[in-house]
Amino acid sequence: LATVAADGSTDREALHAALVQAGLRTASDDNWADLFSRVMVEKIEPTLGQGRATILYGYPISEAALARPSADDARTAERFELYCCGVELANAFGELTDAAEQRRRFILEMDEKQRVYGERYPIDEDFLAALDIMPQASGSALGFDRLVMLATGALRVEDVMWTPVVE
Repeated sequence: LATVAADGSTDREALHAALVQAGLRTASDDNWADLFSRVMVEKIEPTLGQGRATILYGYPISEAALARPSADDARTAERFELYCCGVELANAFGELTDAAEQRRRFILEMDEKQRVYGERYPIDEDFLAALDIMPQASGSALGFDRLVMLATGALRVEDVMWTPVVE
């Protein structure tokens, strides 16, 4: 979290420098999230859950769009993922129920979408209104298809999908 400030803001240049030093590929238009994802996918995730299940927690708040901030560290979100054999099996988090904060995050996401793709989507006002009356909640999504991958030794999720994807 060295590139995440106390207020949750991120330092793209510091993370970029660390990736360059580590020999990881970067692109001039990578934002902080792109760089963070590259480290996760190329260096961290493949090593998780080897020999035993592993829980990864303490995600930067910027990488948990719908999760509430952690009570222990406002830079991180109440989010965790379960890994086995380098495969993410489950993603879980405490639901963000602060509509104003969720709106702020949605606006940031749409600003990034505008920058990268030249388009933006309208904010889901019904969703934000529901957050105002939603009680504290949390949940976990377990990837059954990923469990099947591990059980069968499949290397790609497409190999175990019960309904083929037509391209």
